Amino acid sequence: MTQQNSSSRQPNFRIYLGSTLFFIYIIVSFTIIGTLILLATPFFSFEIRYKMSQAWVACLLWGVKVLCGISHEIEGLENLPKDRPAIVLSKHQSAWETVALRLILPMHLTLLKRSLLWIPIGGWALATLRPIAIDRKNQSEALKQLIKEGSAGLQEGLWVLIFPEGTRTAPGENIKFNAGGAMLAHKTGAPVVPLALNAGEVWPRYSFLKYPGVIKVKIGPVIETEGKKAKEINELAEQWIAQAMTEISS
Repeated sequence: MTQQNSSSRQPNFRIYLGSTLFFIYIIVSFTIIGTLILLATPFFSFEIRYKMSQAWVACLLWGVKVLCGISHEIEGLENLPKDRPAIVLSKHQSAWETVALRLILPMHLTLLKRSLLWIPIGGWALATLRPIAIDRKNQSEALKQLIKEGSAGLQEGLWVLIFPEGTRTAPGENIKFNAGGAMLAHKTGAPVVPLALNAGEVWPRYSFLKYPGVIKVKIGPVIETEGKKAKEINELAEQWIAQAMTEISS
């Protein structure tokens, strides 16, 4: 039986204090790990730098649990293929999943907006971890880049993580999926793994405050893509995630 989300969503001194301390923790730790990764880049492999970033994520999840009372539970880890890389199409409600999934999923490339790489130190370090960093204003070039870099990563055995909504959505809000991830799956034949989560209920988008509660992550069964058109792949993932969201949302 899963634990129910405990967030009251009523700000109080504890929430303000915890959120403030966690914000300081993020800034300090992000700067430290960014510096370490940048210093390691000329000497250590991508795999080692990736593991360094995972260690930071583990510390971050510990920090948000201690300071803000936010934990998480995962259902469906057995659905992650063991014999081949996959494309994960994930719900996007919060900044939480942009870091936490680095620890939860196999080693992967993440599709993100290029401007994130301009953040001093931390963003520069992120650039060394092989993100698929696109210019959202140029959709045509962004799709070409996703197909090219995503295909190369999959051939190397790396997974690809995509948030097909393209932006963070509020709990209960649904945005039509962009087709880029499904097109990558159609082009490569790689399986798709849909993923639902309700992080926005405790770590709201655009909000400084973090509320105590349990983030639920639900990983769906593999969607085989051989012989399927991109539209069909997208619809299957979107339908599964929509159904899963009704099950995990509080």
